[in-house]
Amino acid sequence: MADGRPSILHLHSGFDLGGKEARAVRLMNLWGPRARHSIISADPDAMGAARAIAADIDCDFPHDRLPSLQGLPGLGRYWRWAKAMQGFDLVLSYNWGAMDGVMAHRLFSPLMKLPALIHHEDGFNADEAERLKPKRNHFRRIALTSAHGLVVPSQRLREIAHGVWRQPESRVHMIANGIDVDAYAEPPASDAIPGLVRSPGKLLVGTLAGLRPVKNLQRLVRAIAPLKDRLQLVIVGEGPERDAILGQARASGMEDIHLPGFLPDPSRYVGLFDIFSLSSDSEQFPISLVEAMAAGLPVVATDVGDVSSMVAQDNRGLIVPVADEAAMTAAFARLLADEGLRTALGAANRHKAETQYREADMIRHYAALYERAMGKPGALWGK
Repeated sequence: MADGRPSILHLHSGFDLGGKEARAVRLMNLWGPRARHSIISADPDAMGAARAIAADIDCDFPHDRLPSLQGLPGLGRYWRWAKAMQGFDLVLSYNWGAMDGVMAHRLFSPLMKLPALIHHEDGFNADEAERLKPKRNHFRRIALTSAHGLVVPSQRLREIAHGVWRQPESRVHMIANGIDVDAYAEPPASDAIPGLVRSPGKLLVGTLAGLRPVKNLQRLVRAIAPLKDRLQLVIVGEGPERDAILGQARASGMEDIHLPGFLPDPSRYVGLFDIFSLSSDSEQFPISLVEAMAAGLPVVATDVGDVSSMVAQDNRGLIVPVADEAAMTAAFARLLADEGLRTALGAANRHKAETQYREADMIRHYAALYERAMGKPGALWGK
């Protein structure tokens, strides 16, 4: 903190724009000039979220100066990471792909003066969507021993942290994802999604998701395909599954699909959707769902993580078993047939977002936790 501002190192599993990245960037933008940031991605090619960082944020991406988060475990590699951490006031790590950094902190913090580390777990990729890997569980139990805190956004992850990773109550912090709900109140411009042409007589189903296998967007295509004469689909996001999703659409005879890629600021376009949908194999507390609720949308989604408890009570009947694509199709058909139901569910979801998922609460909790870890009250927020 040579110039009085905290210097924060972020270790990400990947930095394409998804839920955890959107939240991290939002917090960085809100801290503004109060902090300096260095961001490392375990996949240096996955850096799409960097475009959402405000231009006035003091931020760098020192992949050429710091060790890689990829590679076999080894004391030498962990020592190099520990040495790199010494130049920072706080280390924030995110998901399994950053766990080598957490282990480096665990091994060398007793011997070296290392800053506090706070780890964040937001969910699992396809390889752990159905069952957590025992070796990774054991690794987490050991690595997290020296962490100042473990942050989770969902009740399900909190249960895993305590019961599977054996973390004490004092270390685990559940902070629900929040957004600027008021920003979603204004109707979006009709051209807010580039290249989108509304098909007359059709409702627009939309989703925001990284185009990754765990999001199972091919499932969403298949579920909508039987109703393709009444529905069109927009998938906002980028990732390696783009060609596979379009291939599934062709195979399903569904031509009315639009993939505009990454779009910043969802409050500007989510309200264009008539229905919001998630088709993931694994989620915990998806920010995109909160954004859709704030925009007043009814939701059709797979029953993963905290999704069922997040939506309004009346919307829970449209949260379907993960593998039941017929149930998802039926949920879409139910909304298609009943405009009044769409309106009522959207209003109920909007009310819940307004009362439970406000960004101010999330900001306050994160700022307090980070400031306590650094021993710098008011360094990021307040005063």
